[in-house]
Amino acid sequence: MIKTSELLPGTLDILILKAVSLGELHGYGVLLRIEQISGRTLEIEQGSLYPALHRLEHRGLLATEWGVSENNRRAKFYKLTRAGQGRLREQTSNWEQLVATITSALRAQPDEA
Repeated sequence: MIKTSELLPGTLDILILKAVSLGELHGYGVLLRIEQISGRTLEIEQGSLYPALHRLEHRGLLATEWGVSENNRRAKFYKLTRAGQGRLREQTSNWEQLVATITSALRAQPDEA
């Protein structure tokens, strides 16, 4: 399992935006959703998650509303704003380009150098 501390900078933000784009979630639900959509290969630490949620909210990429969780506890629920949708599209495109570039570089053969 890959821990939050091993992720590239900015990766957690795009994962949060993606998780929330799939439906409104409370903080712990975001953590569980990321673990789910990563095939249980990413372990998001709460100490990293909550500061990132607050940062994304402060930047206007997430909106919040208080509600009641499935455990009947008061919780802050997060949803993607229009700006968050745009950022997710932009960051997804950037990520896909980066992955393609790195993949190409890693497949280079000695005669290509």
